[in-house]
Amino acid sequence: MDAELAVTSVNAEGDGVATLDGWTVAAPGTIPGERVAARVTRGRDGALSAEVVRVVKASPHRVAPRCRHFGACGGCAWQHVAYDEQLRLKRRTIERLVPRGVEVRPTLGTPADGGGTPWGYRDKVSFVFGPGGRRQPLVMGHYRRGSRTILPVEECPVHAEAGNRFAFELRDALARAQVEGASPDGRTGIARYVVVRVSESAGEVVGTLVATANAPALRRVTADLEARLGSGLSGPSAKGEGGRARVGFHLNLHDRPGPYLFGGETRRLFGLAGVRERVGGASYLVSPTAFFQTNVRAAGVLVGVVLDALAGDEVRRVLDLYAGAGLFALPLAMAGRLVTAVEESREAVAGAAAALRLNRVGEARCRLVAARVEDALGIPSRGRSSSRSGGGRRRPPAIGGSWDAVVLDPPREGCPPGVLDAVFGRLRPARVVYVSCSPEALGRDLARVGDAGYRFERVQPVDMFPHTEHVETVVVLCRADAARRV
Repeated sequence: MDAELAVTSVNAEGDGVATLDGWTVAAPGTIPGERVAARVTRGRDGALSAEVVRVVKASPHRVAPRCRHFGACGGCAWQHVAYDEQLRLKRRTIERLVPRGVEVRPTLGTPADGGGTPWGYRDKVSFVFGPGGRRQPLVMGHYRRGSRTILPVEECPVHAEAGNRFAFELRDALARAQVEGASPDGRTGIARYVVVRVSESAGEVVGTLVATANAPALRRVTADLEARLGSGLSGPSAKGEGGRARVGFHLNLHDRPGPYLFGGETRRLFGLAGVRERVGGASYLVSPTAFFQTNVRAAGVLVGVVLDALAGDEVRRVLDLYAGAGLFALPLAMAGRLVTAVEESREAVAGAAAALRLNRVGEARCRLVAARVEDALGIPSRGRSSSRSGGGRRRPPAIGGSWDAVVLDPPREGCPPGVLDAVFGRLRPARVVYVSCSPEALGRDLARVGDAGYRFERVQPVDMFPHTEHVETVVVLCRADAARRV
């Protein structure tokens, strides 16, 4: 059905939202305040969606997308929205989820040269490979919006330029060697993904080809790539010696279907073993398959917010839960705090240990605990949903004592209820800093701890992914009977 829609808000996917005859309609590519002529259809799940035919009344915040693939590509949802408005929309998203009356600060954006719109901010560059057609053995690109089919791309302006150049050089080398792109389930073909880590500050680039097998043709690819890039990668974002970024190339073997990007085996084929990153005054060594912040510029902003929240002589002992590679733990320790960092991933803990050695921070200042957060807190092994629910056996905690502050940086699904109960009900530190990458999970978790006797001191959105709907949020909660900060 054809209809004219008045767009009033955006949904969790970043699509504009309108109402038609009492039904909610998602309208991708629109901005609140716009009126659009659209073709409305109902999906198999019963939800209404709109294909915009014409913008009747454009928002003053509408701009021309920078990428030729915008719209079809599933990577960015908001390239048509001016950056200041992107930041405002993200603040409104958080305002709808926190308790009424709680102030949400203006969103902190990703730093950009000249203070303008940030581009080239993704220091972790990734593309997916797929089977090609008659003239080429493979295609490289991103998934199309709303599907798992591959859109071949020739540019990606949100990626770091050096990462794009490495990826396209690899694509062409694979094509010259007649290496086939893998099928979605990985059962046919060889090349699955390319992941490139760029450290602009150190002038280093490390690319990893994820493949189903170490096929003989990959030797030709490696020799080809080393001849072209082995002496360094030149270009505007290369800040190594002589304006050339130092390069490394790795092969990761991954032949199983599923959502995971990497398999269990990685081999260095030439060059660097990893890259050096610097965030919040601390240096990190990042291996090709390790998790580290995609946007290092904004990660520095995020760390600054957390450090500021835990400044002051009253904060001495800090428990960092879901600590990863030490993004918060290491700068906190270097700022004089006594930190215990809990992380389940052994690879992340090894990365954090390497970073402690690199920055000469001893275990007395930052203790690393390789354990599930539930186990570290002594939450029962069964009935994990709540430490108050009974059932199961309580494990002895791997940590003990009292804490001046707890940092929570859980995965996208948020904190298990048992963890929230343990932190806000049993440990009860004077200050809790919750770092969230999912507004919906944040809203649910804040509702659970709403009657725990804590007040909101700060709610600070940070834009880690410009031109998308994603937003990171730092919430600072203070125990009601603790001294109020000046």
